[in-house]
Amino acid sequence: MSDPHIVGRAETLLGGIDTTAFLRDAVTHVNRMATTPDLVLITGDLVNDGSPPQYEHLAELLAPLSTPVHLMPGNHDRTDHLTTAFPGLVHDRQGRADGVIEGPVRIVTLDSSRFPLPGGTLDDSQLVWLDHVLDRAPGAPTVVALHHPPFATGIKYMDAMGLAPEARTGLAEVIGRHPQVERVLSGHLHRLIIRRFAGSLAMTCPSTAHALQLDLGDGPPSWNNEPPALLVHHWNPEEGLVTHLEIIGDHRPVAFGS
Repeated sequence: MSDPHIVGRAETLLGGIDTTAFLRDAVTHVNRMATTPDLVLITGDLVNDGSPPQYEHLAELLAPLSTPVHLMPGNHDRTDHLTTAFPGLVHDRQGRADGVIEGPVRIVTLDSSRFPLPGGTLDDSQLVWLDHVLDRAPGAPTVVALHHPPFATGIKYMDAMGLAPEARTGLAEVIGRHPQVERVLSGHLHRLIIRRFAGSLAMTCPSTAHALQLDLGDGPPSWNNEPPALLVHHWNPEEGLVTHLEIIGDHRPVAFGS
């Protein structure tokens, strides 16, 4: 999941987007899935202003989740406030939310946020660390996750606040040396976008709340009421990693012929 943008209790975002209700629906949706996920990874913009009361509200909304959760910061998050509010649910390596979740699919998190800047970057030390982490497990299928997508999307006003070009280049060089990287996951764009990247697949996860209007022209920025969604990543050692788009809501199955 990505970009829930939680605000204060009884508040809405952008003049009427009820992000609280949207995240409640997302939690309910995950809890009702026929196959329980091993982990829910939320790739940033957890709250809208990075304030402690918003993280307290987020904690209340995530409490009913029956699946373990791991949180990552986005450009709207303050990593220091986030790690204080959620000790153990956020990686903290030298003040950055970089870390590793071991499992059948290894997850490496990178903190691209630089609050309060809307754009993101990766320090040289983060890329060196990533290279070493990937070197240690060359045979382990791996997902690398960060908030800002490592590629230009064609949505100009969002690309202007994307990952810095030098960070994109540096990340591509590291990923390109490690063929075990199955996915590079991100958020930030509030849409599903997929691109080949350094021998892997890079993709953005939709928001659990509002969607960014697809505009490949000159803007201006706008949102729409497309249904919120999440991504389900299914690992099978024989088939590899398969990613599904899951629309949030009560979409009941109908038998063929009904």
